[in-house]
Amino acid sequence: MDIAVLIKQTVDMDQIKLNDNNEPIMDNMPLKMDILSKNAVEAAVQLKEKYGGKVTGIIFGTDRSTSTMKEAYAMGVDEGTVITGYKKSDPMVTASVISCELNKSKYNIIILGDQSSDSYSGLLAGLLSSALGLNVITNAINIEINGETANVTVESESEDITVETNLPAIVSVAQEINEPRLPKVMQIMMAGKKNINIVEGKPEYKDDTKILSDKAPESQRKKIIYEDGKGIDEVAKILRVVK
Repeated sequence: MDIAVLIKQTVDMDQIKLNDNNEPIMDNMPLKMDILSKNAVEAAVQLKEKYGGKVTGIIFGTDRSTSTMKEAYAMGVDEGTVITGYKKSDPMVTASVISCELNKSKYNIIILGDQSSDSYSGLLAGLLSSALGLNVITNAINIEINGETANVTVESESEDITVETNLPAIVSVAQEINEPRLPKVMQIMMAGKKNINIVEGKPEYKDDTKILSDKAPESQRKKIIYEDGKGIDEVAKILRVVK
């Protein structure tokens, strides 16, 4: 079966620092594969291992996205395309460009993460469903293929339910679906030698979003200053509680 997995590259949120005005410093930030994209890649590779076929990865990002595609290769993706020329996070634009790329080939199933850590919109799967005319199932925690249909278990607040859909279809996965694998050293080395298809994207969009403020909220911690060792008893109390 032919499987497409959509991969998102985001800044490493753990590395964000603030300037003197409490604004995030975004210049030259390190990038990494988004958390749920790792779950999506793992889900796609597991389907390939169970049912056979090929996994194609697609990233809509920049020239720096090749490092994330190499990581996907090391996890088991067979071939990949990086569409360059976009630094925003507008799901409408992303859906338009990626749907055009997906239309170049026929896939039995298209897998992606439920949402990304930079926007948390969760809109992409539904927008792709509309653009491609395919059924979509979201929040999946298990995928089973049976011929021309897929049985997808979906996590809900009250209970998990299993939904059947005809293929091809779009499935967005929750983090609970799996534990992404850690590639072995040999797989990482081989991934670095594989070819990545680079496509120059030319998304048409009007950036009419105005950021009013991106400052971090003020945070003041309670401070108590003891002199001449008078605070030793208080520190000891805290240590006893922690222990």
